[in-house]
Amino acid sequence: MPASPRTAPRRPAAAASTRRPLVPALLVALLCGCGAGQGDAATPADTPPATQAPDSQHAVAADGRPFTIEQVATFDEPWAMTFLPGDGRRLLVTEKRGALRLLHADGTIGRVDGVPAVDYGGQGGLGDVVLHPDFADNALVYISYAEAGEGDTRGAAVARARLQLDEDGGGRLDGLEVVWRQVPKVAGRGHYGHRIAFGPDGKLWISSGERQKFDPAQDMQANLGKVIRLDDDGGVPADNPFASQGGIAAQVWSLGHRNPLGLAFDAQGRLWEHEMGPAGGDELNLIERGENYGYPIVSNGDHYDGRPIPDHDTRPQFNAPEVTWNPVISPAGLVFYDGAAFPQWQGDAFIGALSGHALVRVEFDGDGAREAERFAMEDRIREVEQGPDGALWLLEDGEDGRLLRLRPVADVAGP
Repeated sequence: MPASPRTAPRRPAAAASTRRPLVPALLVALLCGCGAGQGDAATPADTPPATQAPDSQHAVAADGRPFTIEQVATFDEPWAMTFLPGDGRRLLVTEKRGALRLLHADGTIGRVDGVPAVDYGGQGGLGDVVLHPDFADNALVYISYAEAGEGDTRGAAVARARLQLDEDGGGRLDGLEVVWRQVPKVAGRGHYGHRIAFGPDGKLWISSGERQKFDPAQDMQANLGKVIRLDDDGGVPADNPFASQGGIAAQVWSLGHRNPLGLAFDAQGRLWEHEMGPAGGDELNLIERGENYGYPIVSNGDHYDGRPIPDHDTRPQFNAPEVTWNPVISPAGLVFYDGAAFPQWQGDAFIGALSGHALVRVEFDGDGAREAERFAMEDRIREVEQGPDGALWLLEDGEDGRLLRLRPVADVAGP
């Protein structure tokens, strides 16, 4: 299948010169937390401009946003990030071509060796990076990536290894072992998904895209188009909903997904996932045990060639999304906010928007959700995380993707 028409071309490096100047800040202050606490994509014209009016109780910048934006570093096609525990000064960042970087408070960027070979191209390459819940004791890091197969095939894989840092500002991954693979490997370079999360139960959760092959999302002999639940070593928990079927089916927690690029737990321990729809119909889903989310049988979008797909409300046997977007935003990255820097947003979720060139805030009411606010950004947002300082940290997509830190206006304005 050809690449999605929502895939954006690489941005030339010169494009950075057209951006709005960022608020200057010392890198040491950024990373130490001083102060208060290529995916599918539509064209920017497909997305309405931001934003709703901010809460009047909180200070806003001259552009009307309740935060300032500081550039911390630049990476080559960054895809994901995670903070190391302890002093909150070090940050692991994956680059899609296959490099794992370590950013320090003084702005230096080291390289972490021992990353497996990745099959780079299209939407494939090095993907997510997540720490084991007991990282302080076991130093285990989990990474996802596109792995080459026989012939012209490939699929996502998740591996774990122990992070060993060195005195030169870098390190290496030791004892790397693959704990999960997409089955089967197929042709094409789209819809890997491969987001990783650890749940409150200590289990390993993986989002697996359907690889632009449609039907595998409904096939229990394939783990494409599924949300996967495993033990931290890749074993299959006995209480998984389809464990009695054995084989690949035993890994599956939910099915009927397309291209899931966001996976996160809320404060109540519920798992949420977002995925890109086809021509329309991006989704935010509350993931429930053993449920079928319907793709490709239902979608709130249609096929790219114009063929209609029935909407979710025509097939009540499938679990419908809590939020849909049409025009699309091309969601990537998902975090639930619980920091002190933006107390008005505690309990909300933040989603990066690739084609939307935005940061999207989502509010929740019980099991329901709604888009509450959309903040226009200068570029495609690939990843969003909460830092130890309570700031929001964003990664832009592309070969000169910037790492940005969003702080409350009052923190920067001062007296």
